[in-house]
Amino acid sequence: MTRSITLTALPDLPDFKPGDDLASAISNAMLGSGLEPREGDILCVAQKVFSKVENCIVNLATVTPSRAALDYAAQLNKDARKVEVILMQTARVLRAFKHNGQNEGTIICRHKLGFTSANAGVDESNLDDPNTVMTLPPDPDSSARSLAETLSQRFGIQIGVVMTDTFGRPWRLGQVNVAIGLANVPATMRLEGEADAWGRPLTVTAPALADELAAAAGLVMDKSAKTPVIMVRGLTWPKTESSARQLVRAEKEDMFT
Repeated sequence: MTRSITLTALPDLPDFKPGDDLASAISNAMLGSGLEPREGDILCVAQKVFSKVENCIVNLATVTPSRAALDYAAQLNKDARKVEVILMQTARVLRAFKHNGQNEGTIICRHKLGFTSANAGVDESNLDDPNTVMTLPPDPDSSARSLAETLSQRFGIQIGVVMTDTFGRPWRLGQVNVAIGLANVPATMRLEGEADAWGRPLTVTAPALADELAAAAGLVMDKSAKTPVIMVRGLTWPKTESSARQLVRAEKEDMFT
């Protein structure tokens, strides 16, 4: 039996601003493009969209760098005010480095939400004002749930939402989209007790479904084309009370940091 899914970038979305109605904008984009949602559709939505509508934007003119921020800024050739915002979002700094030839260094942080990424997810791209930076939403799961509930009620069907962000990976080059907020969609699919194609029992197999969806959405989530919302269709999944934090490895099991 052939299995296939489709990934479609929603067109005609606006440049989101604080206070915008995200659910209405997505609904209008779906209906306007003939992509009326179906039962079991999943929307992968870029974190920056949520951060913009929730006004997770910091004006650097209002930031006073701490001593630690000034020290990191001197070491890494970074704006000390931006470093201060990074530290405010950080539970623990794991590494701080600047390779030869790099104009600006990187701080690898464990975010207060538990995720480990560069610069605690603080970013200045896709912002009109060059004197501002953007942080992650304070509760990505709650943001995803709110969007999923509104859309599911509006259309009378079950819709899943995956909030995505771009992370690097230990031991591998390049970045991929991962899930940092979830609604309805399982974080992982537990396959223990099932059998492989040769009948052998699976013991510890648990595909990271939410991260797989996020990574796949990244293939069509073109930043320059302003397509931050991807509809995934054709996947069978059980509705689950899930959280992206279920994908975070416990510190006692962390072999990388």
